[in-house]
Amino acid sequence: MENRTSVKITDEPLSQQDCYNFVQDASCGGIVEFVGTVRNATQNKEVILLDFSAYEPMALKEMQKIANLALDKFDVHKIAIHHAVGPLKIGDIPVIISVSSAHRKAAFEACEYCIDTLKETVPIWKKEHFKDGEVWVNAHP
Repeated sequence: MENRTSVKITDEPLSQQDCYNFVQDASCGGIVEFVGTVRNATQNKEVILLDFSAYEPMALKEMQKIANLALDKFDVHKIAIHHAVGPLKIGDIPVIISVSSAHRKAAFEACEYCIDTLKETVPIWKKEHFKDGEVWVNAHP
């Protein structure tokens, strides 16, 4: 299954094109992508930036597990799960999940499963920075 998945944690900017290129295949009629972006406000407070950190060995293992389970559970061809760490500004991309399948429904379901499970189980944390302070955010949605 490893050649059907791309799992990555990096402090470099994430590339939607890299994820798309990995999952794209002539046998697939659908590619679904979830792209998480840093927004400028949360809970009525202005966000300056987010800072993501991870326990990378375990996070990569969990991300691979999620991708493998999604391949088993849904009729999909390939999955890319990429996450950024470090400080990210408004509009930056902390997470991309791309899924390809012969038909769109399986790709949508697998993509939603991957992001929901990632947020519940992967040891990646974010700190929200505001003008008047900062706060660590719970790892769950």
